[in-house]
Amino acid sequence: MIPILMYHQIGTPSPKGTPYRGLTVDPRDFKRQMIWLKRFGYTGLSMRDLMPYIRGEKTGKVIGITFDDGYQNVLRNAIPILNELGFTSTNYIVSNHFAGSNFWDHAKGIPTSPLMSIDELHQWLAAGHEIGSHTLDHVDLPDMEPAEAQRQIQQSKLDLENQLQTSVEAFCYPYGHKNTDIENWVRQSGYTNATTTARGLALPSDDAFDLPRVLVARSTHIFRFLQKCLTQLEHKKRTTQ
Repeated sequence: MIPILMYHQIGTPSPKGTPYRGLTVDPRDFKRQMIWLKRFGYTGLSMRDLMPYIRGEKTGKVIGITFDDGYQNVLRNAIPILNELGFTSTNYIVSNHFAGSNFWDHAKGIPTSPLMSIDELHQWLAAGHEIGSHTLDHVDLPDMEPAEAQRQIQQSKLDLENQLQTSVEAFCYPYGHKNTDIENWVRQSGYTNATTTARGLALPSDDAFDLPRVLVARSTHIFRFLQKCLTQLEHKKRTTQ
């Protein structure tokens, strides 16, 4: 059983009462979490590096580290910590919005937060980390017409690969929403894996395009974090965030 950690922003959380403030983890807490993983002998890996372990081709004490949306504060606050510890990670990018912001959150009252620019994404890659796709426009795929859903999945991969000169193998379903057709389109588009927001630990028997993750929130204290990562209590709860 392998945990795949799911983060969004690494920065100063918004004031109390702000919608979804729990999705921003303080850099000090993030550093504490990563250091404790290292102390327990675990290595944090990107999805590309992690997949051989999930498939059972390799064995070892490993944990996946993923970030949704491509926030600038993740580059600034998380990369120095990860690099110091020798960890890699995957960031799922909304490919039509380099240097943009989390426009999909505005109607919910979530504060604006900048996304990485092309230059910053090159910095991300140069530091040894992976970029995955989070569609072109962070759309709710099951609500799209089939042709548009396919375009969001396929074109985002092509655009990221062309503009950043990197192979894009990892996909993340926005909001965790999907169905069988969407999973098949992701598979057919040339990705090798896809993550959800369903809770659980990954097993070799899991479908590589339906991988669960472990949500790490602002309020996830270190003991709960270690419990989520280092025990089997979270496996296959499969409840969507």
